[in-house]
Amino acid sequence: MVAEVPWARPESGFKRDFEQQCAWLAVQTSRTAVAHLMRVAWRSVGRMLTRVADERAEGRDLLDGLRRIGIDELSYRKGHKYVTVVIDHDSGRLVWMAPGRDRATVHAFFDALGEERSRQLKLVSADAAAWINGVVAERAPKAKRFMDPFHVVQWATDALDEVRRSVWNDPRKQGDAEQAPPLKAARWALWKNPEDLNATQRTTLSWVAHLNEPLYRAYLLKEGLRTVCHQKSYSKAKARLDDWLTWACRCRIDPFVKLSKTVRRHRTAIESALRNRLSNAVVEGKNTQLRLLHRVAHGFHDVKAFISLAMLKLGGLCPPLPGRG
Repeated sequence: MVAEVPWARPESGFKRDFEQQCAWLAVQTSRTAVAHLMRVAWRSVGRMLTRVADERAEGRDLLDGLRRIGIDELSYRKGHKYVTVVIDHDSGRLVWMAPGRDRATVHAFFDALGEERSRQLKLVSADAAAWINGVVAERAPKAKRFMDPFHVVQWATDALDEVRRSVWNDPRKQGDAEQAPPLKAARWALWKNPEDLNATQRTTLSWVAHLNEPLYRAYLLKEGLRTVCHQKSYSKAKARLDDWLTWACRCRIDPFVKLSKTVRRHRTAIESALRNRLSNAVVEGKNTQLRLLHRVAHGFHDVKAFISLAMLKLGGLCPPLPGRG
């Protein structure tokens, strides 16, 4: 016979206060500290986190009042294992997280949100993934979708690196011992923002400008698009985007010609971000925290334990220490 008792959670072999203290420590410190201090296996802590997070979520509606959200994915294990995360742009909280990276996962979020609240969404940020944008268009047609400027600049950085690899391969194949190594080492100087370059990287960039005109033009195209995304005035940003698209489509550098077509295809979403001065900075910041949490959660064999730890720390569900709140 099994009886429910007030001092322990169902299906738990630990007292309620003990689990609550373990959960608080897991949010505040390392897994080694929790295991050593509380003298309990880390896998047991994972199960405690799930029970505590589920209990803390009861009676709370984390999806209430959402108006501007960001949707992104995060890899948590090798072999294409992903979780989808939803962040509230206004509060900065993690409001929803589930395993998967497909249309079904995004549909699950909108099922939890409900039809009425889905209609109340005003803005949704995401990258160019069709599995996100297609569902958003279907389930929240009134919400404006915007393309995160961070991802747009990342496209330009990828195009620039494609050009760099191309111009590096030519002298390398020809056995040019003078140009090939410097071109390979130029990667970081080309990637970084001009204001962040150190003296050595500025020298490298100057060398590129003098000896490899196509690569330097590709660098200027990348910086041009970054400047567009950092304009504070929407009218100036829109005008500069027009100029950049004209420049890129006529530059005769294949990766940037292709990029200009991609930018045109997603122009409405990009301009929406520029108009509303929004970015996925909050989402990317939370993803950085989630990656750190994933390192802490190493050893959890159930992704639900990782999700529970994330909701406790970033979703506002962390319990107080027993007897203190």
